[in-house]
This record gives sequence, structure tokens and C-alpha cells, in this order.
Amino acid sequence: MKKLLGLIFLMLFLVSATEITSPKSQKTLTLDGAWELINHYNYDGDEVIDTVPNPKGYRQIKMYNEGKVMWTRYVPRDSVEWFGYGSYENTNNELRETLEYGSASIMKALDTIRVFSFELILEENSFSQITIDEEGNRTFSENYKRIH
Repeated sequence: MKKLLGLIFLMLFLVSATEITSPKSQKTLTLDGAWELINHYNYDGDEVIDTVPNPKGYRQIKMYNEGKVMWTRYVPRDSVEWFGYGSYENTNNELRETLEYGSASIMKALDTIRVFSFELILEENSFSQITIDEEGNRTFSENYKRIH
């Protein structure tokens, strides 16, 4: 009888431990939603050497949903429109955006580059997209907070 009770206790323990550590119980992080740019970082290697806040009135929003990305930027002192649309894919540590359409200023840039790849640091309510140079060094990042 003691062996049977011990075996039942062991099985219950293993089942509860599996539930605690199973991927189902861990929250899946996703870019889907709306995000607002809060600041930029400049890097020297892996070290942040400068935090650049947004200028007064500047606003940049990104929206991700089911593999599509759309973003817009408002710069109070600039009459140029800034917006773009395309697709995206990400892994745990990489973000790749492929722009398909945008404002006139973006369409000019799309003549030279359409695919933008970043190192990605994703948390539940924030993310950073970090630009990497040709030698694999971090150069700067855009840092976002979730707004929806």
C-alpha cells in the first residue's frame, strides 16, 4: 500500500512539474499589435553609449498583424510624408521587414533597398530593432512600447 501511495504521489508530482514547465504555460511573445517609438540607442559594440529621445511632437507608430507591417512617422518640422507598408517575419532574435509600398520619400528609398533586417529583442510590452553593420556590430536601435 505504501508503495502504491508513493507511486501515485510521484506521478502527481511529475504531472504538476510538467505543467509548470511546459511551453503551453509560457506566454508566447508576438509582434502583432500597435507599437510607438519611444527612443533610439546608439551603440559602441554591445554597449549603449547614447539614448536619443524623440524630438517634441515627433511620433512614429508601427502596426504588425499576421505577417504584415505598416508604419507612419510624423515629424512636426518636416512637410515630407513618411509611411510604409509591407510584410514581416521574425524569429526570437531577428526581424525582417520587406517594404512593398510607401510615401514618395519611402518609394525613392525602395529603389535601393526593400528588405530591412534587424536584431530583435522582444518582450511582452516592448521591443527593440537593432541595426547591425557589415562587421556584425550593433550601431543603433529603435525602441518601441506596445500601445495596443
